[in-house]
Amino acid sequence: MIIDEIMARAPVIPVLVIEERIDPVALAEALVEGGLPVIEVTLRTPFALRAIHDMARVPGAVVGAGTVLDEAMLGIALDAGARFIVSPGLTEPLARAAIASGVPFLPGVATAGDIMRGLDLGLSRFKFFPAEAAGGLAALKALAAPFGQVEFCPTGGIRSDTAAAWLAHPAVRCVGGSWILPPGERDMAAVTTRARAAAGLRNSRGPTG
Repeated sequence: MIIDEIMARAPVIPVLVIEERIDPVALAEALVEGGLPVIEVTLRTPFALRAIHDMARVPGAVVGAGTVLDEAMLGIALDAGARFIVSPGLTEPLARAAIASGVPFLPGVATAGDIMRGLDLGLSRFKFFPAEAAGGLAALKALAAPFGQVEFCPTGGIRSDTAAAWLAHPAVRCVGGSWILPPGERDMAAVTTRARAAAGLRNSRGPTG
């Protein structure tokens, strides 16, 4: 599987912070049932790696690791079963290690310089992060204009009521969404309901550029 295939699976990639009290298998099942099979588990808690390992066994789930900061974290995430890697920024050592591993890689960018460094490394798919804090949709439009071959997964501050506007831009393949699992949520039926609504945003996107 390549990064384009992962980004095209669904319009929203749930960005999850896994806490001890949640059942990761039930969570993955709820997301897959709701039409969001691509799942990013951020390496921000002690439970993340175990969650990746357990969620990866759920039929239909494509589970990746987010908040990967260096080569050591890359290796640990791959050992846990991560099928793609997301980082908040772009560094050459991590990028080269990810490319060498063959794992689909989505590094974070916020400036034209970030994008150009990624292009130099052979990358053309990026996480625009932190999307709202970095200037929102207006900033993404300005950044995308000189880079016709680049596509983005904006992440950070995007909400259920703003996602459609992001997805309508031709350079946006998908968005990252933390609203799918709000802090403290334990109701998997509610997660599935949010996932279905997010999956329905697919038809609001413009054509891929």
